[in-house]
Amino acid sequence: MKLISWNVNGLRAVLRKNFLEYLEQEKPDILCLQETKCTPDDVEQLWPVTYHTHWNWAEKKGYSGTAVFSKERPISVERGIGIAKHDTEGRVLTMEYSGFYLVNAYVPNSQRELTRLKYRQLWDRDFLKFLLKMERSKPVLLCGDLNVAHTELDLSNPKANIRNHGFTPEERAGFSALVEAGFIDTFREFEKAGGHYTWWSPMSGARARNVGWRIDYFLCSSSLRPRLRKAFIRTDILGSDHCPVGVILDGDGVGQ
Repeated sequence: MKLISWNVNGLRAVLRKNFLEYLEQEKPDILCLQETKCTPDDVEQLWPVTYHTHWNWAEKKGYSGTAVFSKERPISVERGIGIAKHDTEGRVLTMEYSGFYLVNAYVPNSQRELTRLKYRQLWDRDFLKFLLKMERSKPVLLCGDLNVAHTELDLSNPKANIRNHGFTPEERAGFSALVEAGFIDTFREFEKAGGHYTWWSPMSGARARNVGWRIDYFLCSSSLRPRLRKAFIRTDILGSDHCPVGVILDGDGVGQ
């Protein structure tokens, strides 16, 4: 079973580029999108009939938002994390399947001047509680743009970015709390080296030079580790400043 996560930085924009071609080429069982920046009614598109589509959008038009395309119909769908101050921006979409919960997240950015860093720390604590509450009933698979490079291996210039948004000690500690709670960074199960990134600044030809950050992830409960067969980054897929990331799990269906 193949699952893909992609921050598309505007679904309408990437639809004018290569989104449908990529979907046909990749053929994921589940596709999770972040930063869709639209509602379903904003998109004049008939989606492939093989997918059930689910959406969570921000109250602010053209901002944030998540979506999931799933070949198998989920048991249930939950939008947000059940806390009003966190749930106006369409950042979390949870699909329940018989085998696990799939959480698609677009974690808040702390902003260039760190104006949202305190809010981000609150988000990280509340989001972890949300994940752990679900994990009490079945395993959790978390994916999305988590807006943090966890270690120095996960960005090109760590020393120069130590107090920049996305690499502050506070944000990194939020990710470490996920790991300490038992969630596994799936990509690092297969690749220990640096130089593997998922986001590049659109400035100065950063992507062509591979001057980037790894801020898009799949994390899983430790009980899902035996099903994990592969984790990968699709650096060749253009259309956004992020590229898709994915995992392959044993089993043909999400309930296995």
